[in-house]
Amino acid sequence: MDSDVISGNAPLETRAAAAFTDALRMAEQAARQTLDDHGLTPADIDAVVTSHSTSWGVPQLDIQLIGALGMKPTTRHQSYTTLACAGGTQSLIRAVEATATLPPGAKVLVVVSEVISSIYNHTDDSIESMVYKALFGDSAAACIVSDAPLGPGLRVEECWQYLLPNSTDRYSGRMDASGLHFDSSKQAPQAATEIMGPLRDWLGPWRPTVPVIHPGGPGIINVVSEGLDLAPEAARHSRNSLAENGNLGGAAVLDILRRTHADPPSAGEGALMLAFGPGFFGVACRGTWQG
Repeated sequence: MDSDVISGNAPLETRAAAAFTDALRMAEQAARQTLDDHGLTPADIDAVVTSHSTSWGVPQLDIQLIGALGMKPTTRHQSYTTLACAGGTQSLIRAVEATATLPPGAKVLVVVSEVISSIYNHTDDSIESMVYKALFGDSAAACIVSDAPLGPGLRVEECWQYLLPNSTDRYSGRMDASGLHFDSSKQAPQAATEIMGPLRDWLGPWRPTVPVIHPGGPGIINVVSEGLDLAPEAARHSRNSLAENGNLGGAAVLDILRRTHADPPSAGEGALMLAFGPGFFGVACRGTWQG
């Protein structure tokens, strides 16, 4: 992205247009790479689910991506626009749900693209804002979801979502004449801890050995690891992703999933994907790793 756009010196409409253009470009690149990796063409895809939270655009990312890839006009599509860090996990869940209404063997393309540098605002100089500016990164990632195995990977068996009551101020976004802002309250760091009880209630005695934890920060990874009694090295892919990339927004869980594919667990191990989004809410899916 142009330096004037990143620094916030350009007009707001210029920044928004540039951010969406970059998001679409990265999304197309990620989608094409994923299709190539699976030996697929755009015509093989039956549905598209996208997530993008960092700029405004109409038509949204799903429609634009269908056109950019030259996909068939009957391709089903859905776009999430304000889920932020939870976008990747929520999009995967929606893709799994979509396979239930599609013909057997149908393929759903999931694409997450975030230009988080678009919310680096020079008028925000609080400690929290400076931490976010150092932590966030731009990225796009994609994967294929199907009811027929395409190779080793996560077989989703059950999904969960929990909205923490009275939590809308924990993490939030706003817009003014100076551009986009990302805010958090003093209670924000405790939000993940408050959700662990409901998460454990949903899981019952079951515990994962293959965690795909969104790396919102070291504290979140620690809270989840301790709350689920994970082995010390279980969350290594989340920690490594955070150390190497920072917080990539919704795309981060797909990076952790990629790392899990490269360092695969044994077939049949219990896997849990978990992310948190502004609101404050948690979203998760659990299942088994298929070898």
